[in-house]
Amino acid sequence: MAIQSNHHHTATRHLARKDPVLKQLIRAVGPCTLTVNADHFGVLAQSIISQQISGKAAQAIAARLLKTLPRSGLNPTGLLRLTEDQMRAAGLSANKARSLRDLAEKVKTRAVPLRRLYEMEDEDVIARLIPIRGIGRWTAEMFLIFSLGRLDVLPVDDFGLRTGVRDVYSLPDIPDKKSLIDRAEPWRPYRSIATWYFWRSRGFVPQS
Repeated sequence: MAIQSNHHHTATRHLARKDPVLKQLIRAVGPCTLTVNADHFGVLAQSIISQQISGKAAQAIAARLLKTLPRSGLNPTGLLRLTEDQMRAAGLSANKARSLRDLAEKVKTRAVPLRRLYEMEDEDVIARLIPIRGIGRWTAEMFLIFSLGRLDVLPVDDFGLRTGVRDVYSLPDIPDKKSLIDRAEPWRPYRSIATWYFWRSRGFVPQS
């Protein structure tokens, strides 16, 4: 589902007012179409499947995995019923198979309370997700943006964001984390939306 368009409108007005360079980018790109996928488990599982492979390969593996799963689809119970051999036959590496099993176990035991994450602050959500095998801070931040619809996330380790900022502001080098945080301060409380525009400036939006 799309983040409510009134939020987009409010965010882009704020960003354009606070940052004249970003205002020009917003004009060039057009309205924000950032979408949210409320299938929290599916988003996390797909993020594990997609690591270090092409989008096309990830889609093929996910499709084969779904065929192997029970009719209920991609959920903790279904994944935990699969053997490692079945997961490997779908195209998953041994590491990714173990990561998916760890995700399923932690959700099943409520060590990761997916249904309550929307109630938590951003850093608390990240702290809950990082202990899952195969999920780091960047993946947790993408989850905040694309599955919880959080509007003020600044993924400072994201290469697309950093190179987008370099190019749009005509900087000599990719900004370091501190420079990026300082530059993004006027974008609060809509740093996720600003990040989306810098992704679009490069023609690619992850997990959208």
